Amino acid sequence: MPLWPILIMTSPSLLDILCYPDPRLHTVAQPVPVVDERIRGLIERMFATMYDAHGIGLAATQVDVHERVIVIDVSETRDQPLVLINPKIEWASPETRRGEEGCLSVPGIYDGVERSVSVRVTALDGEGQSRTIEAEGMLAVCIQHEMDHLMGKVFVEYLSPLKRNRIKHKLVKAHREALRA
Repeated sequence: MPLWPILIMTSPSLLDILCYPDPRLHTVAQPVPVVDERIRGLIERMFATMYDAHGIGLAATQVDVHERVIVIDVSETRDQPLVLINPKIEWASPETRRGEEGCLSVPGIYDGVERSVSVRVTALDGEGQSRTIEAEGMLAVCIQHEMDHLMGKVFVEYLSPLKRNRIKHKLVKAHREALRA
């Protein structure tokens, strides 16, 4: 039985989330040429998928769509959705902080990653309007984490090769066990 694709299965209205070490997570996303109904539909389904999975951010790469689209909501009330299309970090603070991160594509795994404390990002919103966002704290970390996905990078790649291999084997084993059940 093949190991790929490893997916978190969702309902038909939601999207399937690729799980590490699926090689598609390493695909570099392409720019969105135009924000149209297709992209707005993708954004809607990404938000539904992220909220259903209890996440705070989701990059299109994680749902096997290799375009530069990110959805985020770091609010406790889950009512402050943020859409970043074709995001670009214009500035990142030289001050960094190590914080524990998790990822919907690496379920159940959390570890420390060093990130800039604040960032300034330009992106298009869900209507195709250009905007600049200055973020700090959790939002800044989430933006950096999701932008890594667009570049084909998963947060475990910041960890030592030993930790990365342990995580990979743990997730592959869990997937095999789930297939047997």
